[in-house]
Amino acid sequence: MTNAYQHLRDTFTRLSRFSHLSAITGWDMQTQMPAGGSQARAEALAELSVLMHQTLTAPQIADWIEQAKSEDLTPEQQANLAEIARRYQQAVILPEKFVSAKSLAGMQCEHAWRTQRPNNDWDGFVKNFAPVVELSREEAQIRAEKTNVSRYDALLDLYEPGMTSARLDTIFADVKSWLPDLLKNIVEKQKTESTLTAQGPFAIDKQRALGIEIMQVLGFDFNHGRLDVSAHPFCGGVPEDVRITTRYTEDDFLSALLGIVHETGHARYEQNLPKQWAGQPIGEARSTAIHESQSLFFEMQLARSEPFLEFLRPYVQKAFGDQSAFEQGNFLRMNQRVEAGFIRIDADEVSYPAHVILRYEIERALIEGEIEVRHIPELWNEKMHSYLGLNTQGNFRDGCMQDIHWTDGAFGYFPTYTLGAMYAAQLFASAKNALPDLDQHILRGDLSALSGWLRQNIWQHGSRFDTDTLIRNASGETLNPSFFRRHLEQRYLG
Repeated sequence: MTNAYQHLRDTFTRLSRFSHLSAITGWDMQTQMPAGGSQARAEALAELSVLMHQTLTAPQIADWIEQAKSEDLTPEQQANLAEIARRYQQAVILPEKFVSAKSLAGMQCEHAWRTQRPNNDWDGFVKNFAPVVELSREEAQIRAEKTNVSRYDALLDLYEPGMTSARLDTIFADVKSWLPDLLKNIVEKQKTESTLTAQGPFAIDKQRALGIEIMQVLGFDFNHGRLDVSAHPFCGGVPEDVRITTRYTEDDFLSALLGIVHETGHARYEQNLPKQWAGQPIGEARSTAIHESQSLFFEMQLARSEPFLEFLRPYVQKAFGDQSAFEQGNFLRMNQRVEAGFIRIDADEVSYPAHVILRYEIERALIEGEIEVRHIPELWNEKMHSYLGLNTQGNFRDGCMQDIHWTDGAFGYFPTYTLGAMYAAQLFASAKNALPDLDQHILRGDLSALSGWLRQNIWQHGSRFDTDTLIRNASGETLNPSFFRRHLEQRYLG
């Protein structure tokens, strides 16, 4: 290994250690930290973000990248160098003071949101959110000028390299052409099926114990991770120490359980990234949509499937006692129920894309300067009524304040959820073709073959390949949204 590349590798190992500290401190901020520590923690993390930015944008980095291009590198090292160069280019265009200001504003907004959302306090939220939007617009403008793309596309590329709003518009326009009728037909079909609702209360300690049991079935490595509670479920930490969270309510055990399954999908990906490339960009997840494909692979493709639900049923009966709702047919119907709802993270997989498209359309208009923050509630209500037939007027808590993403300026993230659902459907179809007895394995709770397929085709590659190549290698073609539509039709109308 030669000199310039080794310098770059050492630098990114150092950056990964800073990221480790930032991730665990951020997890603590959302799960354990007393409210009074918010300002000091925000300032400390902002300082750390500046230190990381200084390290990544040091003058010698550009020279090392150019020198390394002419060095004798393996294909894997060349892929890592390409990712290093991409990270450098993304960082160097932002001024240091801006990085600090955006980090601080985002953390202050997120912390205040935790109490403002339950109180339905839109006016209070706007005071913290407006500066985040202004800083995000500023970042989008800086990036757009340097990369010659639209402002929104400049932010989208941070989460999904190579994706554009033009391509998203085509994909989402297709979804909007068939989703309303599909949703209507499924709801009409299910009206003819009697479905009992599980009767609580469901003790939180029993919910947690059930969640841990299912995490074990799914292969979560508790020697390198843990489960906690937060206001909004997430997967954080680092591959060696993955932190996932959920939130519990005593009147509904499925929300927390499926949240755990979703985050465990993220965690399994993190825990199985290539260890030989730990600390390097090539050793990290390929993109946000690929990350979401793994969580939705677990939550929707696997956990909502008939074989897995039949496997799960005895665990639920053991945790909460036997009741009519847990009878085999009803338990399946209960878990595959489709209905329009206010909350994105509790949405079924049929209505879920409507939640994503709504957010995508609003955030793109917001970043492009076509609307202002004050327009969001009205637009949100209009789109919720149009797409899902629901009214959110005055209901900010269950409307435009429900998500954590916008609080810290994560504009460009939301589209990756539905892209992830499409990738998940395509990958699960490929896995079933490769593993003809998969349903029988799932029915027994044996997920070793499925995990092996994911490890071989997705997990072990990290960021070695671009997204199109990764998906083509795994499934034989690049993103094909028809897999997602076919999956929904077969599961709910077949």
